[in-house]
Amino acid sequence: MITLQVNGKKHQFDEDDQMPLLWVLRDILQYTGTKYGCGKGLCGACTVHVDGQPLRSCSIPVSAVADKAITTIEGLSEKGDHAVQQAWQALNVPQCGYCQSGQMMSAAALLKQYPKPTDEQIDTAMSGNICRCGTYTRIRQAIHMAADLADELATEVKGA
Repeated sequence: MITLQVNGKKHQFDEDDQMPLLWVLRDILQYTGTKYGCGKGLCGACTVHVDGQPLRSCSIPVSAVADKAITTIEGLSEKGDHAVQQAWQALNVPQCGYCQSGQMMSAAALLKQYPKPTDEQIDTAMSGNICRCGTYTRIRQAIHMAADLADELATEVKGA
């Protein structure tokens, strides 16, 4: 029996412990926001957070993440109001949208590490996420906007 904690909820299931986390998330637990891209951990479409770190769920066996905190795009914010999600919507970042959940998960992890990232930090952190539509300029703009939004929210909370 394997226990996973996904988006704050515990799930138990009895499957092959070498099954990639991606398939458990999508096919068993029905968290379909995380996408299959390449199956080799190269494109970033399947990015989730494991204990706060962005990882490629297509190449991680579920046994490696048992009892760790897993966050999918569905768990980034219950109401879809995370600063990254707000910025992505405000700037109409997605074109086809397929890679965008992985892009947003990588961006959220970046902002946690660097609340005010430079262009170079953004480019480095996002280099493992491929967007076939080429929305990289809007992605960078959205990350800067999300940093500003998160800063504004933090200031409001301190002032309240």
